Amino acid sequence: MTFPHHASGVRSVIGVDAGTVTLREADHLVHRVLGELALTEGVFACTHLYRTDERRGTTISLTLPDADAVWPELLKALPEGAGLVLGGRTHGPAGMVDAAGLAAAAPPRSGRAVAYPGVAHLTGTVTVADLLDRTAIEHLVVLGAPAAELPSATEVLTQDHVRPEWRDGVLVLVLVPAAGGLLAPFEVPDPTPCCVDHP
Repeated sequence: MTFPHHASGVRSVIGVDAGTVTLREADHLVHRVLGELALTEGVFACTHLYRTDERRGTTISLTLPDADAVWPELLKALPEGAGLVLGGRTHGPAGMVDAAGLAAAAPPRSGRAVAYPGVAHLTGTVTVADLLDRTAIEHLVVLGAPAAELPSATEVLTQDHVRPEWRDGVLVLVLVPAAGGLLAPFEVPDPTPCCVDHP
């Protein structure tokens, strides 16, 4: 399956700083905003850690086919005081806008993907072939193992929590060995009630 996942051309990126500190908080905000705006599966929503002299936190980037149309609704869906950046357009306090600008400029060079095409298929146990064919994930890396192509029938225990990362334009999922000869994503799910129902 082929996806237009680069943040260029007809796709544009909105950077958001809503004051979230942890990845868990940012994940929850991503799912809430995507649900409220009823955005399609073609959206990429990523989290980005940042640190300045004043504060540290987690920002969000939303890569969309038509960010201009989403902008007004996003302003309503986000907490008051959030910073947003879309190209030369900004909204919010200067410090929040600065962090949001960094988030908007990050994909597809960097970022941890929370929502992306095909993520809904990644529940339970899936094969490497399904993972690569049915989602926007392009490359798999097994931590601590030499670089090699994984057999397509290799099973991956998703734990319903698969967070690949942008690495220089490629969406990469890092895996680790799991019990029973399976593989599993390196990042384990956080069973916090606010996010436990989200993929």
